This record gives sequence, C-alpha cells and structure tokens, in this order.
Amino acid sequence: MSTNVLRTADGWWVVRDARAVRIDTKAVTTAELLADGDAVRETALSGETGTPVADLVALSPVTTPCRVVAQMVNYRSHARDSGFTGDIPPAFFRKASGSVSGPGEAIVRPSHVKFLDYEAELGLVMGAPLPVGTEVEERDLPSYVAGLVITNDVSARDVQLTKTQFYESKSYPTFTPTGPYLALLEPEDFAHLLHLRLKLNVNGDLRQDRTLADMIVRPAQALTLLARFQTLDPGDLLLTGTPGGTALKAPPKPVEKLGALLPPALKWKAFFKTQAKNPHYLHHGDQVTVTIATGDGRIDLGEQRTPVTDAD
Repeated sequence: MSTNVLRTADGWWVVRDARAVRIDTKAVTTAELLADGDAVRETALSGETGTPVADLVALSPVTTPCRVVAQMVNYRSHARDSGFTGDIPPAFFRKASGSVSGPGEAIVRPSHVKFLDYEAELGLVMGAPLPVGTEVEERDLPSYVAGLVITNDVSARDVQLTKTQFYESKSYPTFTPTGPYLALLEPEDFAHLLHLRLKLNVNGDLRQDRTLADMIVRPAQALTLLARFQTLDPGDLLLTGTPGGTALKAPPKPVEKLGALLPPALKWKAFFKTQAKNPHYLHHGDQVTVTIATGDGRIDLGEQRTPVTDAD
C-alpha cells in the first residue's frame, strides 16, 4: 500500500486516515525526504496516534526550486475537445517552479488575464536520476518514480493562444497547485495506476472525470521520450496531461476554417468574443476541488481545494 506524506511549515508527516504523525527527519527538500526512506517507513509503522490532519496547514509536498515538466494533449478526451484528429505527436513543455503553490493556497488571476482555465493532472515525483538516453519499461517505473501528487496546470488561455506561449501562460505564481499528499508507492502499487480517476469540480460542478486509461502516452513511455533530451533528478515533477472538460474547447470545424482566413488580430478578437460567453472559465470567488484516487482506495492523493482570487 502507498504511504501518504504531508508537508507543513514544521516538517513532514505520515498521514493515516484523519491523523498525521510527524516524521523524525532533518529533510528540508522533497529530494532529501525521499533519501530518508527509513524515517518515513519507521513513522508509517509506528503506533503513535499523532495530530488531526484538519489541524495542519498543508504546503506543496514538492519543494522548489525543481524541474517542472508537463505533457501536452495526453488524454483522448482532451484531444477531442481540442479539435485534434488522427495521431497526436507526444509533446512536452516546461513550467517555472515558482508557479508551484500549496493545495489550499488561492489561485491568483493576473490583472491582464481574462480567460483563466483549469487542468487537473496527475504529477509524477521522481525518486532517482533519469539521465539522458534512459529507456523506461513499465517494470522499471518503481526504479525512477517515487510517488504521485495532485496538480492543477492552471492556464492563462488568452496568453497561451495569442502568443503561442505555454511557458508564460502556465508559469505565473500559484499556477501549479500541488498536493495535499505525496503518495509514496510500493512497487506493486504501479500496477494500479490506470485505475486512478481524476475529478475536478468548480463550485461543486463536476467538470473533469476520467481515469488514466484515457491517456495517450503513459508514464513509462513518457519518461523514455522525455529522456531523449531532458535529465530529471529526485524531487523533480512531471505533469502527465489533463482529461477533457476544460473550459477551452476548439470551435466547430467550419468556424475554425473561416477563422484561419482572417488576419491573426481579427481571428483572436473574434474567438475571444465568443469565449467571453463561456461560463466555465475561472473567476474571483470560485472554488476548485480536485481529487485523484483508485476506486478501491488503494491509492488516494487526498483532496485539493483552491479558491480563485483576482490580483487586484
């Protein structure tokens, strides 16, 4: 069974049901905690009753600075929403690690962003170096991936689309809420990854709901492809894509073809005029809730609850 770890300003905790036991470790970073596995295991096996989880303020279990890499269009349902047909080439992009925030911290919409979107994603936390040239088979995953976290790849769509700029549009502070738990996996847990279900609600309205079986490029293949050009180290984070159900969706094909005939400035003006009628983008006062778990509870990453606020 996986072991859920929570981080607070006071240190690291093993979570058991509704209570948490402090880990006796000097680790400050996620990488240091992963290197102190004995302390985590001793705490998990201890009989201490601990502290109510409700009394703790969770921080992101992924400490920064670190590498934050993300997969683009990696669920079939998201590909359909985005207007893709046929084979979709695997693609990656980077996010600034300064975008990582806690699981209860507010998502802050910059004043110039009008179309703020959500993307529930499973995050893989590396537990060992992944050198360039590494080939990862399914059976090798436990050798490289230490655990899993909930992430939300928050996106400024008006920046992303008009500038074709993923890095800026997804890297503003608070644009990668992470946690609450880092689920440290046992080797046998990896066989259950495809049963993980991602759910995202906005103000109680279910927007995203898919299992990893909807993935196009699964974790082992993704790490192999990424290792063609990118080194990863313990504590680094890979976001593995989002299912369908985001606010942004491709326009109907006839409208898309008509828009392609327009100059870029007019095309985007027309597109965002229609998007302004879309009620699914995030606004000040919204509450975003994300859960990722298997149906049997074998792996449960907890619940992430982030309010949305304006920078102003």
